Amino acid sequence: MADDTDKMPCALVVMGVSGSGKSTIADKLAERLNWTFEDGDRFHPASNVAKMSAGVPLTDEDRWPWLQAIADEIDRVCKAGQQAVIACSALKRAYRDILVHGRNDVRIIYLKGNQELIASRLMRRKGHFMPPGLLASQFKTLEPPDESEHPVTASIDAAVETIVDDIVRQLGLHPADNRAPRRNRT
Repeated sequence: MADDTDKMPCALVVMGVSGSGKSTIADKLAERLNWTFEDGDRFHPASNVAKMSAGVPLTDEDRWPWLQAIADEIDRVCKAGQQAVIACSALKRAYRDILVHGRNDVRIIYLKGNQELIASRLMRRKGHFMPPGLLASQFKTLEPPDESEHPVTASIDAAVETIVDDIVRQLGLHPADNRAPRRNRT
């Protein structure tokens, strides 16, 4: 199969551990590209939110329906000829495989940062269901994307606009662009 990572994707999945800036970066990236932003957290069933709020890590069995709901949204967006940027932890390769499921028009954006930096961010965050105590379990679970996934990797140790500029550049767009180039519809 040819490498189609040069073509414009219909969906970008912004991934990383809690506190890495997924929602902030995904929102700003969607704004820059003039795409729709979706926060993957909104696809969690109430039982998952309750577990995380209580400081209980999710099991894979908890995650499968959540990941499938996001994959279904990606399929819907792409089939409709739309584009979306989705913030989703997607910590394991198996999780990303569900989201991408062989599509060559979905790209993974990995927000990379060290545990100390992210812990300091989580300590300042208010009103989020993910308590800072679960960060260690997220880093233990994290399987950074490898080359076979064709990820865009961005360091989170920079200002939001700088991170977004880097991602847009790695995707092959000009940082000054505020919209994505048109895709060929065949």
